[in-house]
Amino acid sequence: MAQSSSSMSPTPMLEQYHQIKAEHPDAILFFRLGDFYEMFFEDAEVASKILEITLTSRNKNKTSIPMCGVPAHAAEPYLTKLVKAGYKVAICEQVESPEEAKGIVRREVIKILTPGLITTEGSLESKANNFLVSIHREIHKKTVSWGISCLDLSTGDFKTTELNSADDLLEELFRLDPKEILLPEYLKDHKIVNKLKEILPHVYISYERDHWFNYTKSEEIIKEHFKILTLDGFGLIDMKAAIVASGALLRYVLKTQKSISASIGTLTPYQLSNYLILDESTQRNLELAANTFDQTRKSTLLEVIDQTVTSMGGRLLKHWLIYPLKNLNGIRHRHAVVSIFLEDTSCRSNIRKLLDKIYDIERLLSKICLGTANGRDLLAIKNSLENIPNIKEQIRSLSSCPVLLDNIEKRLDPLQDIVKLIKRSIRPDCPVHIRDGKVIKFGYSEELDTLLKIQQDARSYLANIEAKEREATGIASLKIGFNKVFGYYIEVTKSNIKSVPNHYIRKQTLVSAERYITPELKKIEAKILSASEQSIILEQKIFNSILAEIKSNSGRIQETAKALAELDCLTSLAAVADRYHYSRPKIGEFNEIEIINGRHPVVELNLGPGQFVPNDTILNHKDQQLLIITGPNMAGKSTILRQTALIVLLAQMGSFVPAERARIGIVDRIFTRVGATDHLSMGRSTFMVEMSETANILHNATSRSLVILDEIGRGTSTYDGLSIAWAVAEYLLEKDKGIKTMFATHYHELTRLADENPKVKNLHVAVREWQDKIVFLHQFKTGATNKSYGIQVAALAGIPEKVINRAKEILRNIETEDLNIWGEPSIARPRTKPVNKEATQMLLPIFSGRAQEIERRILSIDPNQITPIDALNLIVELQDMAKGEK
Repeated sequence: MAQSSSSMSPTPMLEQYHQIKAEHPDAILFFRLGDFYEMFFEDAEVASKILEITLTSRNKNKTSIPMCGVPAHAAEPYLTKLVKAGYKVAICEQVESPEEAKGIVRREVIKILTPGLITTEGSLESKANNFLVSIHREIHKKTVSWGISCLDLSTGDFKTTELNSADDLLEELFRLDPKEILLPEYLKDHKIVNKLKEILPHVYISYERDHWFNYTKSEEIIKEHFKILTLDGFGLIDMKAAIVASGALLRYVLKTQKSISASIGTLTPYQLSNYLILDESTQRNLELAANTFDQTRKSTLLEVIDQTVTSMGGRLLKHWLIYPLKNLNGIRHRHAVVSIFLEDTSCRSNIRKLLDKIYDIERLLSKICLGTANGRDLLAIKNSLENIPNIKEQIRSLSSCPVLLDNIEKRLDPLQDIVKLIKRSIRPDCPVHIRDGKVIKFGYSEELDTLLKIQQDARSYLANIEAKEREATGIASLKIGFNKVFGYYIEVTKSNIKSVPNHYIRKQTLVSAERYITPELKKIEAKILSASEQSIILEQKIFNSILAEIKSNSGRIQETAKALAELDCLTSLAAVADRYHYSRPKIGEFNEIEIINGRHPVVELNLGPGQFVPNDTILNHKDQQLLIITGPNMAGKSTILRQTALIVLLAQMGSFVPAERARIGIVDRIFTRVGATDHLSMGRSTFMVEMSETANILHNATSRSLVILDEIGRGTSTYDGLSIAWAVAEYLLEKDKGIKTMFATHYHELTRLADENPKVKNLHVAVREWQDKIVFLHQFKTGATNKSYGIQVAALAGIPEKVINRAKEILRNIETEDLNIWGEPSIARPRTKPVNKEATQMLLPIFSGRAQEIERRILSIDPNQITPIDALNLIVELQDMAKGEK
C-alpha cells in the first residue's frame, strides 16, 4: 500500500518504515513515533478518510509524504473502526528506549488486528461470537473431505468438524457467520470462494501459503499448544482435514498475535449429525437470528426468546437456536429444567437476579490471557464469582433437581482462591490504566508498601516545607507545585517578589507569578520521583504475577462460565414460557407432528395480547402427510407454515412452545421454500433460485424431515408452474416412505391430489365475504377453496377503483370462457368491438373449461367396451362440444 518516490533519499526512520511495511503489505501500519501512532503514504490516505482525521504531509526533498496519526494512549477506538471497515492493522511499537538505541530506535510489529482476531474495546457484540474460520480440503482417492475449524479469540471457544460436500460447508459457514475466513492459496480460484462471498458478502478472506495446511505441521502445533503427546484425547481420530484446518488456524493466530492465548483451553470436535439441520435458506426464511429487512435481530425468533441476563448466556442461546438437538435425552433434560424453573418462580427470580450481577467472565478471562486486562477487569471477575455460592444455594433449595441442573450446580466452582487473591491485591478504586499506579492494595507487597510510604512521607515533608517557607518569607500565598517539565517548584505571586530570599533559584516566569527551586526541594523531589517510578514498575510486575496466577486457573474459570451460561439460557427459556404462556412439548421417536392451537411466536408478539388466531397442525404418514393449503394472500398461509417450523425448532432446542399442547417426533431437518428474490448480479433469476432451493429439498429430505413450501412454480408460466408443483408434491409423497410436507399454493388444481392419494389433506384459510369485500379469519378449515380473492385483496391494498372494476370485468370474461381464436381469454378485447365467434370456434381452446369437459368425457370411456357405432357417435358428440353446441 505504501509508495515512495525514487527521487527521494529516505531518512533512516522512513527506511525502517518501508522495511516493516514491506513485510505487511496487506495491513495498515500503525507506526509508533513517541506518543503517537503515525501512518504514511496510501495507509494515511485510506485511514484519514475512515477515521475522519486530518491528513497532513511531511516534506522530504520537496516530495510531499501524506501522513496522519492518532494518540497512542487512545488508539483503541481508531483500531476498532479500521478493522470494522474491513482492514487489517499491524501495530508497530518501539521495542527499545531512545537511551538504549544505537542509532534509530528498533521497532517491531507486536500484533496484527484482523476482523476475526480483534478484541479491542467496542469491537465485539456482547451476545454474538466473533469467529475466525479456517478451511482445508482433503482429497483421498475419489472422496473429498472439508475440514472446518473456528475460533472466537475473545472467549477461547475453539471447535472443529469435517463435512462431506461443498454445500454442507457453505451451510455451516452461514450458521457460524464468521467475521474472517482463512483459506489456503490453492482454493483462491475455487468456485467455493464465490459462493461463500454470496452467502457472506461482508466476510474478510485471508490467504496463507499452501504449506501451512500440512498435516504433520498442524498436528505438531496443536500438540505443542495444548502440551499433549497425542490428539486422540480430543476425539479427532480419522479427522485429518479437521486437524489440518485447526493447525493452520493456530499458526495464523501465532503469526498475528505473536503468541497463542491460554484462553484457548481445548479443541472440541462436533458432528452435525447430532443436530437438527437448518440450511441457509431455512435460516433466512424463518428469520431466526436476523430479519430479512435490515439483517438485525429485530422481529426475529431470537429477539423473542432471548431474555438472558448475561452476555455468555446470550451467545449460548443463539447457538442453541441455530443448532437444535436431535438427541432425545438431551432435549428432555433441557425441558425438565425449564419445567422446574417455570413452576418455582421464586427460585427462578432469585437466580436471575444473581446472574444479572455477573459480568462477561469468558471475555474477561480472554483479556487476562492476552495480557490486556486492567485492575477493573479483575474486580469484575471477583464481583461475578462472589455470586456463585448463592446461586448454588438456590439450586440446592429446589424440591427436585433434574440431571442437567444437578450437573450445572456441580460445575459451578466458586473459585474462592481467585476471589481472595483479587480481594487482597486490587484496590476497589483502582484507575483504568496500570501506568497510573494506585492499583495494588497497601499491605499486599512489603516492597511496594515501602516505596508508597516514601511518597506519602515525602508529600507530608513537602507540606512542612511549604509551611516553613511561608513563615520564613512572610508570603502567605506561597505554594509548592509540580509539573513534568520542572518537577517540584515554589510559586510566588508577582506582588510578593520583593520578599523572595536570595537562595531561591528562578526557574519560570508566568504572567502573574514566578516559580523557583531550592536545593532542599530538589533533594526531596529526587527521592519522591525515584520512589514513584519504582512503585509504578513494581506495581506492573505484581499485577502481571496476579494475572499469571489467574491464567493458570483458566480451565476452572471457563468451565464455571459455561455452566453459568447454560443456567442463564434455561432460566431465560422458563421466563419466556411464563410470560408468553408456552407449554411443554412431548418429544419422542414417533414420526408425526401434532400441534394444537399453535401460535407464531414473533407475529403474536407484534399483534399484541389476544389478537393472534391459533391453529392446529397435524402431520403424519397415514392420512395427513401432505397438507395442501389454499386461500387468498394476506389470509395467513405463510404465518401458519412458518409457525409450524418454529414450534418444531423451539421444541428441539429445549424450549417450551407457543401452543396449547404439542406432540413432536424428532425431526432431522427443516426445509423451507418461502418466497424468492432475484440474484441478478449472480445471474440467477427468481425462478432459478426457487428451483435450486426446491432441488435441495428433493435431494436431501428424509422421512424424518419437515418440508415447508410456500408456492412452487410462480416464476414461470402458469401451466409450467402447475406441472412442476404437482410433480414436486408427488415426489414428496413417494420419497423415502413419504415426507411430512405443508404446501401452500394458489394452484387450486393441486387440491385434486387428495382424490388420488389418501395421505393428502386439503386445508384452506377461511375468509368471510361481505358486500363484495372479504374479512380474513386466519383459521385453518378442512377442504379446498376455489377462489383466490385476488381482486378483493388488491382493493384492500389501495389499487384505484377504476383498475379494480376493470379487473372484475376481465375476470368475468375469463370465467364465462370468452376466448380468442387461440383459446385464450379475451382480456385485451376492445369493449365495444364484437367478437368474431366463427373465428373463435375455428380452433379448440386447449385450456378452456370446455376442453376440460371433453377430457373428462374421453377418460370416462372404456375402449374395451365401446362398439364401432358408439365410437362414431362419440366423435360427433365431441365435435359438438368443441363447437360449443353442448
